[in-house]
Amino acid sequence: MAAAESTAHDLIAKHRPTLDQALEVIRTRAYWSPHPEHPKAYGEGGSLSMAEGKAAFDALLGTRIDLGQPGTDDFVGGEVSPYGIELGVTYPHADVDALLPAMRVGMRAWREAGAEVRAAVCLEILARISARTHEFAHAVMHTSGQAFMMAFQAGGPHAQDRGLEAVAYAYQEQVRTPDTAQWSKPQGKRDPLELTKEFTPVGRGVSLLIGCNTFPTWNGYPGLFASLATGNPVLVKPHPRAVLPLALTVRVAREVLTEAGFDPNLVALAAERPGEGIAKTLAVRPEVRIIDYTGSTSFGDWLETHARQAQVYTEKAGVNTVVVDSTDNYKGMLANLAFSLSLYSGQMCTTPQNLLVPREGITTDAGPKSYDEVVTDLAKSVGGLLGDDARANALLGALVNPEVKSRLEAAPGLGEVALPSREIDNPEFPGAVVRTPVIVKLDGAKPDAEAAYMSECFGPVSFAVAVDSTQDAVDLLRRTVREKGAMTVGAYTTSDEVARAVEEVCLEECAQLSLNLTGGVYVNQTAAFSDFHGSGGNPAANAALCDAAFVANRFRVVEVRREGA
Repeated sequence: MAAAESTAHDLIAKHRPTLDQALEVIRTRAYWSPHPEHPKAYGEGGSLSMAEGKAAFDALLGTRIDLGQPGTDDFVGGEVSPYGIELGVTYPHADVDALLPAMRVGMRAWREAGAEVRAAVCLEILARISARTHEFAHAVMHTSGQAFMMAFQAGGPHAQDRGLEAVAYAYQEQVRTPDTAQWSKPQGKRDPLELTKEFTPVGRGVSLLIGCNTFPTWNGYPGLFASLATGNPVLVKPHPRAVLPLALTVRVAREVLTEAGFDPNLVALAAERPGEGIAKTLAVRPEVRIIDYTGSTSFGDWLETHARQAQVYTEKAGVNTVVVDSTDNYKGMLANLAFSLSLYSGQMCTTPQNLLVPREGITTDAGPKSYDEVVTDLAKSVGGLLGDDARANALLGALVNPEVKSRLEAAPGLGEVALPSREIDNPEFPGAVVRTPVIVKLDGAKPDAEAAYMSECFGPVSFAVAVDSTQDAVDLLRRTVREKGAMTVGAYTTSDEVARAVEEVCLEECAQLSLNLTGGVYVNQTAAFSDFHGSGGNPAANAALCDAAFVANRFRVVEVRREGA
C-alpha cells in the first residue's frame, strides 16, 4: 500500500499542473492543448517518431493482444482496413459472467483513492497514449478509413484533449462538495446540535462504452475517462470494425492502473465474434450502470428504452443544416462549404447535409446569385478542391463500410445531380474505396423530396434544397432540428435580422450554430475545452461533449453523519 501511495503522490506532482490548466480553460473557453498537433513534434522524450509509430503498428499486424483479463474464453478478430489491409489482430473474448464481477472488485480502493488521485491516474494514461500518437494514428486510420493526417490529429491529440476535458469536468464536479463539514445548529440556552459530516463521491457501477466505427478514440475517450475519473470501472465494447485503437487504449490503461497500485480490471475490453451482438446483452446487465454510445438512432433509441438500470448517454443521427441567405465573401463561403462537405468523405456526424438556398437566389459581394448559380459554383468549388487525386486522397480518406458506398450510389436517384461523385485511385492502397462527394438538387416544396432531405444520409451526400424564401429556410431549419435533430447548424447572412432569427431557432431548439464561416474554421470541427460537441437538447444526442451534465450523474455523493464536533 505504501508503494501505491508513493506512486499516486508522484502522479499528482507530475500531472497537477496540466489538470489545473484544463480547469482554467474550461472556465475561460480559450484555446489550449497539451497535445501537439504536428507529427514532427513527436520522437523525443520517450514519444514515438513517425517511423517508430509506423513500425509499432506494423508489428501489431497478425498478432494476439492478450490483456490478461478474467474470464477470457477465446480470442476473436477479423478487422479489415477500409484501405484493403487485413489487420489479422485477435483480442480476448470474455465470459461476461466472470468478467463483470471481477471488474467490481477494485471499486473500493479506486473510490477511496479520491478524485485527485483518480484524475492523476487518468492523465498518466492519456500521457502514455500521447507518447504513442503515431502508432494510434495508424490504428485509427486502418479501422476508420480516415486519411493519415486526420487520423493523426482527430484520433490522437484531439481525442486526447476530449479525454482530458472529461477528466477536468469530472474532477471539478466531485470536489464541488467538501470532503468533510462541521455542522452546528444553535439551540438557544441549550447546547448546540453538533454533527461531523463526511461526503464521498461514489461511482454508480460498471460503465459500458459502446464504440463507433468512424471515430473510435475521439468519440470514445470522453465517456471512458469521465466514468473512470468518477470512480467507475469501464468495460470497452468496440465496434467490430474498429477494435484496435480501443484495445490499445485498454492495454495502456491496465498497465498504468497496475503500476499505480490499483486493480487493472477497472478497465477491460469486450471484443465480440462476428454477428454476436453482445452490446444488447451487456447493456441490460445489472452490473452495468452507465452506458456511452455513438451510432445509429435505432440502437440509441433501443438503449434509452431498454437499459433502464443505467444512465445512458447517446449520440445518434441528425440532419445538419446550413441556411444560405447572403454573404459578403462569396468565394470564402464556397471554399469553406466545399472543405466541410469533403473532409473524411462526409463521414462525420457534424458534416452539413442540407444546404437551404432561396430559389430566387442570394445577394453576395460578387453580385446577385441565383439558386442554380450558387449550386453550380459550389459544385465547381468542390471539384476544384478535389481535382488533384493526391490532395483528394489526403482529404477524403476511404469509405468506412459498404453501407456508405450504397447510400452514395443511390443518391443520384433522389433528384437532379449538380455534382456527380467520381472514383479516385489510391496508389499506396489499391484496395481503398475512395469517392468524391455528390451534390443533389432538391425542390423543398415537393413532398417526394422531403423523404430525402428529412433523413440522415450518412456519407459524402449533400442536398441543395431550393426553398421559397429565407423565412421558409428558417422555418425548415426549426422543423428539421426539432424532428430529426442536428449536431451542427450553419448560416450565411449579412442581415442582422436573419442572423437573429437563426440564432433564436438554435436557442429554442438547442442546436450549436456557426455563423458566416469563410476561413480556416469549419462547421464540422469543434475544439476541446472551448466548443461543445452536440447540445444534448435535440434528438441527435442526449448529451454534450463535454459539460458538467456529462459527468455529474456518473457518481453520487454519499453522506455519513456522526454526532459531535
